[in-house]
Amino acid sequence: MYMKGILRSAVAVAASGLAVALFISPSEAAAPEPSVAVHQMGATTAKWTPEAMRDAIPLDRLLPKVDASKVTHDVERGVSKVVEPTGPLLNELLPMAFPEGGGDWTGGGAVEKTAGRVFFTHQGQDASCSGNAVTSGNKSVVLTAGHCVKLEGTWHTDWVFVPAYNNGDAPFGTWTAKSTLTTPQWEASEDINFDVGAAVVDPLNGQNLTDVVGGQGVAFNQPRGQDMYAFGWPAADPYDGTHMIYCSGTTFDALISDGIGMTCDMTGGSSGGPWFQEFDEGTGAGIQNSVNSYKINFIPTWMFGPYFGSDAQGVYDAAQAG
Repeated sequence: MYMKGILRSAVAVAASGLAVALFISPSEAAAPEPSVAVHQMGATTAKWTPEAMRDAIPLDRLLPKVDASKVTHDVERGVSKVVEPTGPLLNELLPMAFPEGGGDWTGGGAVEKTAGRVFFTHQGQDASCSGNAVTSGNKSVVLTAGHCVKLEGTWHTDWVFVPAYNNGDAPFGTWTAKSTLTTPQWEASEDINFDVGAAVVDPLNGQNLTDVVGGQGVAFNQPRGQDMYAFGWPAADPYDGTHMIYCSGTTFDALISDGIGMTCDMTGGSSGGPWFQEFDEGTGAGIQNSVNSYKINFIPTWMFGPYFGSDAQGVYDAAQAG
């Protein structure tokens, strides 16, 4: 996730180890699909052993500061779109702990299979993020942050997704990406308002991703100020990246972007982890509506994510068609 300071508008990125029912009235016209930046992956090496995963560096340790004058406030809104998860939603809150500023998830359910850790090589260094499998037409889409697929003008290589990662263990396998995608705004200038990424992963042992782990729902152009849950694999103190952490609370408008915020103390490594609205603790299923993106260095207890508008929807639509 990004750590952002107002003075000098400096941002540093931290990433580590950081679906299909439409509820659209027939009278509403669908928003035009924005252009999407797509990177076709080359061959992924067999480098991701349990030891390599444990040694992957939170990306913020490798990066210079970035000029935050690139931030804009023009996230395009469109028609509301909600894609249902593959599993059931009870549509009732069964609170384990709400709000929660950062703690171990012990509730079980779908999120323990759909969410996972992302590993990749950034300019020769092994690093990682978090991600989440969502319901999609090709059953192969992982949503994450834009900086978890491309940063400093360079697309990451050797990109893999490990659902249910647990201290080097990959209980549902290691899924290689055949392509990664991001918004045109992130691709062009790394604007944190559009810090949204996705990957289309190859089949593993003859099966598609969501046939194995299930897929969460996803939604775009939703009302703000909702109660939400965030998940990820923070790796910087006081966390160690070995297992999944969650936060929950009522979201609020971000201070220095057009995104949304939540009280959450997850640290570097949680980037790209999912935010869910309508999350049900009884089933661990919800509707993904943002990702862990950045933090402000003088308010470390707040986490921010991009608003999922029309450009984020474009990334999802292009990924599920890939």
